[in-house]
Amino acid sequence: MDAFPSINEILEILNEIAEEIPGEFFRRLNKGIILLPDYKLHKNSKDPNKLYVMGEYSSDITGRQIRIYYGSLKKVYHDMPLEILKVKLKDVLLHEFTHHLESLAGENNLEIKDAT
Repeated sequence: MDAFPSINEILEILNEIAEEIPGEFFRRLNKGIILLPDYKLHKNSKDPNKLYVMGEYSSDITGRQIRIYYGSLKKVYHDMPLEILKVKLKDVLLHEFTHHLESLAGENNLEIKDAT
């Protein structure tokens, strides 16, 4: 890949991926999927081996949301071929949807796994 896709191009790819996801998965995801320009470091990240958060699921009194961090994607996948990047984006989005679906079911198995 010559240059990492712009935030708008990544948003377009995420929208294409989201269109493939069954509509019922979006139930109660009232704050939707957002693509943030920032990067986010994992709470256990240490120099020089930084751990970036690609996405996260949040649920609070205002609703449920999936956040994807464009800056983190760019830092980690900056030289990845576009077709592989699309697979990685799909993996990230489906991972966050798993958190959402587990939350709706009152489960937190993936959350526990992610914490280890």
